[in-house]
Amino acid sequence: MTVHFIGAGPGAADLITVRAARLIASSPVCLYAGALVPRDLLDTAPPGARLVDTADLDLDQITDELVAAHGAGLDVARLHSGDPSVYSAMAEQMRRLDAAGVPYDVVPGVPAFAAAAASLKRELTVPGVGQTVVLTRTSARSTPMPPGEDLATLGASRATLVLHLAVQRIAELVPELVPNYGVDCPVAVVARASRDDELILRGTLADIAGQVEAAGVQRTAVVIVGKVLTAGEFPDSHLYSTARCRD
Repeated sequence: MTVHFIGAGPGAADLITVRAARLIASSPVCLYAGALVPRDLLDTAPPGARLVDTADLDLDQITDELVAAHGAGLDVARLHSGDPSVYSAMAEQMRRLDAAGVPYDVVPGVPAFAAAAASLKRELTVPGVGQTVVLTRTSARSTPMPPGEDLATLGASRATLVLHLAVQRIAELVPELVPNYGVDCPVAVVARASRDDELILRGTLADIAGQVEAAGVQRTAVVIVGKVLTAGEFPDSHLYSTARCRD
């Protein structure tokens, strides 16, 4: 039997792939993060399915659930919010399953930054303005960042920056970003992207920390920094340019 690591999307229950929906509906065991995965997804599990909230489980306990299901010949839908390729802690689970000889596959999902960009109605790669997106996070109580991945270094390119797990520290982060981006650089904070209680804050590095504090945003938010957020004057993409069509 197989463990299916599934991207459960950013929050809206209908922002998952057809493959993900099919696997959830056919897997007799489902592990999920209760605070992040929409309840509507669990309602589509088979009748009598074992539903396990992993919020209070450690890695050993999660692994035990996966291995036990495999031993019983049961497929497992292992739901991760957003897309499991980014900040999902999937890698250490797969390492444990490799050691235990348990097969698995991965189903991609809609990442939080993509849902945030959709809510903002913005493309993050605008011709002549920004063609690079850096996905990163900061470290406070989480695993330390590797050398060379601090905000000062990453921001030197002035690429569009997407910060996960950082909104609680935004007042501390702004001084690290200003030297590269400037105080007038556009910033957006999207909390609970795609959900009914979604909140969008728009500003600059000069005022975004105050907006976040006033709104009481403390978690489940993406911070996007870059000129693409307000770009209005830019060349058309070469893909659809009239000059290309004449060539």
